[in-house]
Amino acid sequence: MDVSFIASPPIEASEEEALDAYSRAVIAVAERLSPSVANLRVSRRVRGGRVLDGGGSSVVVTPDGFMLTSAHVVARTEGRGRASFVDGRELDFEVVGSDPLSDLAVLRADGRDLVGAELGDAERLRVGQLVVAIGNPHGFTGSVTAGVVSALGRSLPTRSGANVRVVDNVIQTDAALNPGNSGGALADGRGHVVGINTAVAGVGLGLAVPINTATRRVIAALMTEGRFRRAYLGIAGGPRPLPPRLARQLGRTAGVEIVQVVEGGPADRAGLRPEDLIVELDGTAIEGMDELQRVVVSDLIGHPVRIKVVRGGREQDIEIVPAELDA
Repeated sequence: MDVSFIASPPIEASEEEALDAYSRAVIAVAERLSPSVANLRVSRRVRGGRVLDGGGSSVVVTPDGFMLTSAHVVARTEGRGRASFVDGRELDFEVVGSDPLSDLAVLRADGRDLVGAELGDAERLRVGQLVVAIGNPHGFTGSVTAGVVSALGRSLPTRSGANVRVVDNVIQTDAALNPGNSGGALADGRGHVVGINTAVAGVGLGLAVPINTATRRVIAALMTEGRFRRAYLGIAGGPRPLPPRLARQLGRTAGVEIVQVVEGGPADRAGLRPEDLIVELDGTAIEGMDELQRVVVSDLIGHPVRIKVVRGGREQDIEIVPAELDA
């Protein structure tokens, strides 16, 4: 009996093609985006009156000098510094506005005809997608690393004074990030900036603030007004499951329990109490602090809105006038 074997096609060629495609994608992003990423040098005053030099990265977003970086890169500085680019230019910059609670800041470089990067949409990212990080780790200008989106929907706690906030939908990547990468670009395979690198959570665990609808509003406000306004209720709270009967009635399973009311704040003036369970604000269902944080926007400042709470097993509608958060 004659037996013939069907040989498997050689895999070397396809592997080489895949490697070449990967390399071409990373090279294209690097060539497109590197001229838009600057190395920042800043000085900050620390305890004892000493002045320490620091650095980070930034991304040019308009040809006339607006740049985007992480708020912590320019925190406690004199509001100015020096930016250097891969083409050899060195330009002075000033801080236009900073928002520590989103860890974003906008700078203005003293230059024209800069190469502006194109902002993308992090909401379209998928786990496993190629991303490229460009920045200046340890001062090495224009360094490029590549990896994938390891996870989406991470949370990043931020603080400004006594105020604590959580940045939602943070991007996790295994693209290598190191000190100095903060404020640099995280780009997709088309060279669109989908995140601003902000933190290293561990080996192979980099985090980036996403470029999405929420952060675009922050960026626009910083560019035009130098600050981003947030509404303030004057409460501390956390998620709590709803009683079964109430959960069936409202069609959801949780709300936000008030654990502390700031004396003299909007919630205190409105008559809210600890142990009140917030289930709705301004017509929006509230199941956790994330939803409450998203609803409490600048449009509510100074305007009466309806907040629905459960107190003693009964629903109550209370009118509250949010104030502006002093960050």
